[in-house]
Amino acid sequence: MAQGLVKLGVVLTDRGSKYAVSGAPVSDRADVDAVLKSLKRDKAYAKATHNTWGVLLPDGTPLKGDDGEAGAGMVILRMLEREALSGHAIIVTRWYGGKHLGGDRFRHVQTCVSAYLDAQRDGAKKTG
Repeated sequence: MAQGLVKLGVVLTDRGSKYAVSGAPVSDRADVDAVLKSLKRDKAYAKATHNTWGVLLPDGTPLKGDDGEAGAGMVILRMLEREALSGHAIIVTRWYGGKHLGGDRFRHVQTCVSAYLDAQRDGAKKTG
């Protein structure tokens, strides 16, 4: 499916690492895979160090992928649960800049997800 993929681009940088956020409506795991595949058609995203993601499927099933950034998918999932947003995959992309960020990397994932959620709310206000 992968329709409705929104890429906000680079949201923040820290010590050489760059973070971007993207997302799309999904209804099942096949849609999640299609969204990830669509995102990675962009060579910059395909070459990223991590494309972590989380989604609450419409039936309430939680899914996540850390893509080597242990714990990042759960951060996204918790934020989706707090927002009660189901049927929407959010992907946080990181291009590693050469320096370990420790716990800051989780704050950066949160910042990216918040930026995406804010953009979704703003978009809903403009169209609704």
